[in-house]
Amino acid sequence: MPLRSYGVLAARAVARVREGASGTPHYQIHLADDAGTAYRAAINVLSKEAPSELLFVLVEDFRHPLTDSLPAAGSGWTPLASQPGHAALDYIRANLFDPTTVRPLPPDVPGEDNDLADLLDHYVQRAIGDAAAAVYVFGERFGPEPDKPDKVFGFLPGNGVHDVHMNQGNSEDFRRDDGVWQDGGLLIHLPDGRWVAVFLAFQSQSWHTDDTTGHALDTAPTLPGTGEERMRIVGALVNPPGPAPEAETVTLLNASPAPIVLDGWRLVDRNKTALLLPATTLAPGAVLEVPGSPSFQLGNRGGAITLLDPAGLKVHGVTYTADQGRREGWTIVF
Repeated sequence: MPLRSYGVLAARAVARVREGASGTPHYQIHLADDAGTAYRAAINVLSKEAPSELLFVLVEDFRHPLTDSLPAAGSGWTPLASQPGHAALDYIRANLFDPTTVRPLPPDVPGEDNDLADLLDHYVQRAIGDAAAAVYVFGERFGPEPDKPDKVFGFLPGNGVHDVHMNQGNSEDFRRDDGVWQDGGLLIHLPDGRWVAVFLAFQSQSWHTDDTTGHALDTAPTLPGTGEERMRIVGALVNPPGPAPEAETVTLLNASPAPIVLDGWRLVDRNKTALLLPATTLAPGAVLEVPGSPSFQLGNRGGAITLLDPAGLKVHGVTYTADQGRREGWTIVF
């Protein structure tokens, strides 16, 4: 069963508490929206299952079309439909980051800049100190609880968001929470216009999941690849010169030392519309320019392109922003 109430909290950071490494620790953030409603974001920093250290990705200059779909800063809680093309997060399908960059980090240990709480502190404390910094927390809502003060910060009613991490590909004990387009995460929009993103996952989770249930695929590897993908998306012409319909293209590279038979391979756009690749064989080091189709959408306002192998497993994925898509005649290089 997917999360019961998935969405995003848009608010301002007020305070934070580091709970340490005992029990089931969280990094707790006190937030408030423009209407004065208080919330608590409970961010896991340790897993109940071994290996206990969480995987993290910090993107200090996050550029992705989903930021254009977010609710207004300070607007409070917004439910999100678990579907592509909007603001919902999916670590596998939305191409939010390079999954080969995920790293484990301990929750809270002595010393500076050496644990997950330190990493979160670096930007959360900055957001607390600057009222112009907008914070977005994705996950499942809890509360409001009219007669129950918040257990960490004491405000009433108790209210907030948890499951601020990957919510698919879970182990058997947490399989009930699986779903697609319902992953958690933390985004901070700094006054200088830069977006900072933190994405978290448990080491027990799989990075290849069913497109409907979000359950782990038994035949797929648990962890993301090594960064040595056989095939890569290296370019896309999303805004060709001239009137519509435009001759959009995606350029692929066979980075491997062996020929690749492309029968059954396909590209998928931001709305999950598939485009079959030509039934040909691509030589080592060769590139292939794949023409688009009327249904395969490479919109000028930002988008995502994913490459799937014949088994339906993700091999590579990229995104581009509206600023890149508006440049007529330019090929975007990934």
